Amino acid sequence: MNRPKAFPILVALVALILVAIVVAAGWRLIGGSGDLLRNVTVSETRITPNADGDNDIALFAYELARNATVSIYLTDAAGQRFYFRQERPRGAGEYQVYFSGVVDGYSRPGEEVQGEILARLLQDGEYTWVVEATDDNGQIQSVSGSLTIAQADIALPEMRNFTLDRARFSPNRDGIDDRVEAQFMLQKPASTRVFLLTPDGTELPIAEKDRGVALGEVGRHYFDYEGGVDNGATPPPDGTYTIVALAEDAEGQKMRVEATLAIEYGGVPRAEIISPAVGDTLEFNTSSIVLCDTLYFTVTVHNYGDTPIRTTGPYPGTVYDSDWNATTLGWPTESGAWRLGIGFENALSDYPYRWSLGQPEELTEIDGHYYLMPGQRVVITGGIRVVDLFGVRNPQPMWAGLIHEDVEISQFNNRVDPHAILVELPDPAALPACEPREIPPFPAGS
Repeated sequence: MNRPKAFPILVALVALILVAIVVAAGWRLIGGSGDLLRNVTVSETRITPNADGDNDIALFAYELARNATVSIYLTDAAGQRFYFRQERPRGAGEYQVYFSGVVDGYSRPGEEVQGEILARLLQDGEYTWVVEATDDNGQIQSVSGSLTIAQADIALPEMRNFTLDRARFSPNRDGIDDRVEAQFMLQKPASTRVFLLTPDGTELPIAEKDRGVALGEVGRHYFDYEGGVDNGATPPPDGTYTIVALAEDAEGQKMRVEATLAIEYGGVPRAEIISPAVGDTLEFNTSSIVLCDTLYFTVTVHNYGDTPIRTTGPYPGTVYDSDWNATTLGWPTESGAWRLGIGFENALSDYPYRWSLGQPEELTEIDGHYYLMPGQRVVITGGIRVVDLFGVRNPQPMWAGLIHEDVEISQFNNRVDPHAILVELPDPAALPACEPREIPPFPAGS
C-alpha cells in the first residue's frame, strides 16, 4: 500500500510534540509548577485572638517560584480590605508567617480614639484571606480562602489625655524649666515606651516615674525627662522635637500619641574660677586685719560651657559683716543658681558669704532671671567687715568657691587658693565694739 508523501513529516511532528510534552513533564517534576505562587496554605479556618494561648494564631505558608512583591490581606463581607502584609519584596523560596488577627491600623465608622492606631485586631466575623504576588514582569497571581475571627479582644491600648507639663524647657540645671513631665491614662494593660524623636530618627528614651500604678497596668503613668543633663550628658541641640508614646497590648495592637516640645538654652553648665598668669587667684587686700576693718577680695569667673548659667545676688561690691550670711541679706539658697562664695574653716555653713556672678548690667536677663552667658567672664569683688573672731583659728584659713546651689561644688571650684588671714586682737579688756551697721536693703525688682 502506498503511503502519502506527507506521512513521514506528520510522524516527525508528532514525535517532536511528544518529546516536548515529556520534557515539560520532566521539568514540572523537577522544578514544580510554573506558577509564580505555589503551595499556599493557612493552618486554621477559625482563630480566637484574645491572648489566652488557645487557637490565637494561624500560620500562612506559601512558595514563590521567582522574585516578587507579596501582599497578604483580608476582606470582610462589605469588601473592605485589611492588610497584614502589603507589597513586601520577597525572593524565590518558601515562606511562613504567623497571623494573630492583627492588621494595619484602621478606624471604625463613628468611633473616637485618642491617638494613632498603628496595628489593630480584626473584629469578629467572616473574612476572605488573599495571598497575592506580583513578579518583576507585572504578572499577578493570588490564592484565597476563608477565615473566621471570633472572641477577639478588640479593646485598644489607648493612652488618653497625653500631655506635657510644659511646651518648652531648658535642660541646663539652672532650676528653671529644667525638666518636663509627660503623662497619660492607659486604658488597657500594655507595654509602653516614651521617647524624644530626633530629626535623624534616633529615639532618646524617657524614663517612667515610679508612682502608684505598676508599669504597664491600667491607670495614669508619668514620665520624667531632663535631657540627660543630670548624668553629665549633653542634651539634644536647641530646637523643636516630638515626644512620642507607644503602647502595645498582649494581642499585638499598637497605638501612638505625640506632643511637641521645644528645647531652649540646653547644655551642661560649666564655669571656673580663673587662675591668672601672675598674682593670686583669690586676691585679698591684706593678710592681717584688725577688728571692725573690712577685708576685700577680687576673683574672676569664666563661663566656659555652651549654655547660660543662672546667678543671683547679692551683687558684687556687697560688704558683709562677719556675723551675717547671704540669707541675712535676703538672698537665700536658690536651687540651680551659681554664686561665688568665700568660706573659712569651722564655718557653720559652707560659704556663708556669697555674691552673684556679675552686676545686672553685665548679665543677660532671660524670663526675669539673670545669666552669665557662654564665653563670658566677670570680675567679682566684695568685702567682709570683721566684727568678731569668726572661726576658732587665728590666722583663719579663707578661700573662694564656685557654688552651683543644691547641685554641686565641683572639686576644682572648691576651696580655691586658701589664704591665712590674721585677725589682730587687742587686749581682751580693750576689745572695741564695732559701730552697728544696717543690713543693706534688698534691691527692688530682684
